[in-house]
Order: sequence, then C-alpha cells, then structure tokens
Amino acid sequence: MSLPVLLLVILALAAIAYVTGRGRAFRTASGDIRQLHSLPAYYGWNAALSVLLPALVVLLLWISIQPVVINNSVSALISEESVAESSLDLVLSDVRRVADGLDMAVETGALSAADARSLTSTGTDVRALLGSVGVALGSDVSEETLDAAQRYRGMSSYGAILRSVLVLAVGIGGFVIGFRASHKDFRARNTVERVVLGILIAAASIAILTTLGIALSLIFNTVEFFKVYPAADFFFGLTWSPSFGGGSELGIVPLIWATLYISLIALAVAVPVGLFAAIYLSEYAGSAVRAVAKPLLEVLAGIPTIVYGLFALLTVGPLLVDIFGQGGLLGLGWMKGGTAVMTAGLVMGIMLIPFVSSLSDDIINAVPQAMRDGSLGLGATHSETVKQVILPAALPGIVGAILLAASRAIGETMIVVLGAGAAARLSLNPFEAMTTVTAKIVSQLTGDADFASPEALVAFALGMTLFIITLGLNVFALYIVRKYREQYD
Repeated sequence: MSLPVLLLVILALAAIAYVTGRGRAFRTASGDIRQLHSLPAYYGWNAALSVLLPALVVLLLWISIQPVVINNSVSALISEESVAESSLDLVLSDVRRVADGLDMAVETGALSAADARSLTSTGTDVRALLGSVGVALGSDVSEETLDAAQRYRGMSSYGAILRSVLVLAVGIGGFVIGFRASHKDFRARNTVERVVLGILIAAASIAILTTLGIALSLIFNTVEFFKVYPAADFFFGLTWSPSFGGGSELGIVPLIWATLYISLIALAVAVPVGLFAAIYLSEYAGSAVRAVAKPLLEVLAGIPTIVYGLFALLTVGPLLVDIFGQGGLLGLGWMKGGTAVMTAGLVMGIMLIPFVSSLSDDIINAVPQAMRDGSLGLGATHSETVKQVILPAALPGIVGAILLAASRAIGETMIVVLGAGAAARLSLNPFEAMTTVTAKIVSQLTGDADFASPEALVAFALGMTLFIITLGLNVFALYIVRKYREQYD
C-alpha cells in the first residue's frame, strides 16, 4: 500500500471513529444529551484522535528509520574498491536510481517482476533498459550495483508491506480503545483538550528546536573551520581570495563591508519611502484609499527575491549605466557595468518598503487616540500633531521596524548575486561591483570541493557570523517593539 493511500485509509478510519464514538456516547446516555459529561463532539474527537495520533506517530517513526536500515544493509554489498573510486553516497545514489528504474520498467511492462529479480548486468544491457524508462545513471551498472539495487527493491517492498500492516494495526487498536471509551461518564472534553494542548506545545517547540539545530550545525562546522584556518586571519583579513588548490586568503572584512554598504543604501531607500507611506496611510488617507493602497503596497513583499534580482540585472543596472556610465546621460564615467552596489541597494530598498511601511503603519495606529485629540484640542494642526506627538510616541516601534528591515537586508542573497556582482573588494565607490557574505556562502558550497577543506568549511563560519549579526538585530528590534507596546497596554 502506497503512502498516500495509507494516509487516506487512516483518515477514513478516523472519520468512522468520530461518527461511531459520538453515536455510542449518545446511546449510553439513552439519547439524552444532558446525561453526557461533555458535548457530543468531544466524544467523536476523542475516538478520532485515538486513531490518528498513534498511527501517525508510528508512520513518522517508520519513515525515519526505514531508510537508515535499508542503506546500512545495502552498504554491506558495496566493496571498498567502489567506495574508493567515488564515494559511498554516490554509489548508493546509483543504487537507488537503478532500483527506481527497475520499478518503472516493471510498471510499464518493459520487464516482468520475475526478470527484475533475476536480472544480471552481463545477461542484459541494463543501462539501455533503464534509459528506455528515462533513468539517467552516472556510471555503468556493475553486477555489484545491480545486486545492491535488487536488495534495495526487495527491502523497500517488504518494508512498505510491514509499514502498512503495523500502521493499520495501531489505527484499528486506537479505534477500539476510542470506541470503548465513548461512554456518557467519560471526561472526553478534558482528554481532548489535553491532547490539543500537547499538540500546541509541540508546534511551538518546533521553532525553538529548529533554531537550536541550525545554531548547533553552524557551531560544529565553524569550530572545524577554525581548526584548519586561523581565526585572526578570518576576522581581520582584508583579502578574500579562495583557492581550492591551497593558499587561500579568507578575510571576511571585504564581505562584511559590502554587506553593510548595500544594506545601508537599501535602508536609505526603504526607510523614508516606507515611513512616509505609513504616515499617509494612517493619518491622511481616507478609508477607500487605504483599502486599495495598503494591499497594493504589500504586494511588493510577496514578489520572489529572484524576480527582484532579475529586475536589478535587466532593468536597474542598465538604467544606472545609461545615467552614470561612460557616455551616459551625465557623462561621469563612474559606472562601468550594470552590477554594482548601487544596483543591488536600490532594488533591495524597493523590496524592503512594505516591511517598513506595514510595521510602521501598525505602530502609528497603536498610538492612543487620546494623544491626538489632546494635541488638536490645544490648538495644534494635524501636521504638527503628527510631527510633535504621534511620531515621537511611535519612534521606538518605528526603530524596531527599521532594525527588522535591516536584518532582512543583511540576509538577502538573490538580489546581491544578480545585482551586485562577485568581486570582493574594499571600496567607497557605490558604482563598483562587490559581493556579500550570503553570496559567498552560496559560491563556497557549490562545486566539487572537498567538504573538509577550509574553502568549503568557511561557508559555515560566514553563516555563523551572519547568524549572530541578524540574531542580534532581531533581538534588539523585538526588545524595542515590546517595550513600546507595554507603554500603552
């Protein structure tokens, strides 16, 4: 039984449990709802949860454990010579592709199930057979790989059968327990609410555990990097020149400089535009204008960053060259190519406008109306009230919104990759190409570099540095926003 079908069966069993559990509770109360401890729906949900939760837990555990067991068993068939030629991961990848290809060949009728079990690489052109069903391989199919693929298929098929039997058995067991518990004196509401509370706690814990996992993975790999490369050269080096053949100079200072430079230009665009837009929408715009303008402004936040990157590469960059380049409108010759700090900064600023405007709008609207009325009652004009009362009161929250936008700018990748170029340099000229920390994290982890080399591990040190910077900005911004909100609670 395939996984989607198994899930549908479990959901159907849970629905049946809901109906039967609710009905049994009514029967034990002789149809009088007043004799029930809880509302009828609680009895149904208790029966449904008795099916769903144990079955899904067993299914998740099985899905997590089965691949590990199969890979360990299949790895025993791989010789050390094959591993030495490439790597165990690449060999296992070929094994899985061959197994998938055999399954596809059986499904399409190109190969019978019996032939698939007895297939040998010498008796049949396996590569041609797999190519006929659209499976691409990185190397020729050896007898060893074919044997491992056949074991992989057998164990996967057997595991799928066991998984279906075990999950259905647990689901049916839960059905019986939930059905028998559906009695008029059973405290169904208490049980269901405890289960829901546990689900909510688990959902809230996911964010914490995810953050912890990200931090630990970065820390461990960063420690490995500093074992092979001096920390002082990394943090204070002025040259970024990785060389996968050795002799790399991995100073982070040029990358940090470009990251902060581009972020500063982006904030110089986003903050005034976003803040003025927020002031207009909250203090001057009518309800009809606000109902249209605010959603349209926030559409910018939903545009993928790759689209912004293409916009920077194909539109903003050439436009700046036409203005500031050699022979351009101003004839200054400052800009030699479309990729530059200014290009990425302007486009990133456009992307950040809805972040600043939306948060600032909410913060300005949170200022008590009594402060506005008091200012107007003392004879101040509307504009004076905005400048001297509302903005000072909302300033801590606005600063928090700007810091959140700054952390978003520092972590941006695609706009920088397409709009700012790839040159790591220290320069004050915003019309020169530079690159940032995020762009180099991508470049250092792509390709065929040895994962244990400093040129690859440096990506984790870069990521850890960026993580600390953005985490600090976020914590500081949240502190300011919460402090501001407490003033008017």
